[in-house]
Amino acid sequence: MRILLLGQHGQVSRELQLLFSSSHELIVLGREQLDLADTERLREAIRRLQPELIINAAAHTAVDAAESEPEAAFAINAIAPGVIAEEAAALDVPLIHYSTDYVFDGSKPTAYDEDDVPNPLGVYGRSKLAGEQAITAVGGKHLILRTSWVYSLHGRNFLLTMQRLLQERKQLSVVADQIGAPTWAGSIAAATGQLIERWQTAQTAAWGVYHFTARGETSWFGFTEAIATQLLAQGKPVAQLTAIATREYPTPAQRPLNSRLDCTRLERDWGVRLPDWHVGLLQCLNSPR
Repeated sequence: MRILLLGQHGQVSRELQLLFSSSHELIVLGREQLDLADTERLREAIRRLQPELIINAAAHTAVDAAESEPEAAFAINAIAPGVIAEEAAALDVPLIHYSTDYVFDGSKPTAYDEDDVPNPLGVYGRSKLAGEQAITAVGGKHLILRTSWVYSLHGRNFLLTMQRLLQERKQLSVVADQIGAPTWAGSIAAATGQLIERWQTAQTAAWGVYHFTARGETSWFGFTEAIATQLLAQGKPVAQLTAIATREYPTPAQRPLNSRLDCTRLERDWGVRLPDWHVGLLQCLNSPR
């Protein structure tokens, strides 16, 4: 199958490339080849390439930077997905698009499901929600997959930052009142592959919005403790950890305190579920770089 993968260097895109490069005709377009903010070139590329499936793994993910550059965030996260959806619908091919827990404000005391009303706190979340809405307005065959707390052994992410800081410092303070599910990019790619297999073999597919995270939950502090445990098992010294509240670590963008997403619908409709976050962490750490 000819798959057009938008986004080249991101964490999820890297894992998708590892998964699909030998089993599909994979066409990867990163920012060096195609600026998604250039909607005319974006349309032309999709029409010329004639993919059988489009996966949009590209995004403006700099949450704090988005507060000062909303136009850039909306161009990539909101306008481009709408254009991609239009072209996918014109070709009558499916679109898989990744979204985020940041479409919610985090005030719900329990896990969010797909029927909960979004209320993003910042520019990043608003831009991602606008992208979801643009795709939904077009209709067509699409999966919008909301994930959270993505990490891998590549790029810039919480896992790599904490591995470094735990070994560089003697004391380290980490936020303990934001709760969610750390989700390995490799788990996201593998589950995406399962969705594609289900679509290819099924007579019909349940298109729409789905929550798509690792099972279980923890805080950023709890995630850091798990990372520290793995470093200690390797005989490496780590910093002493202190739990702090979000208010003690102010950032330009406000973060939701509750990022838990209920993935029951994904398992019910597609028979797909991601591993527990503890399992995902070990799989990530044991995966080839």
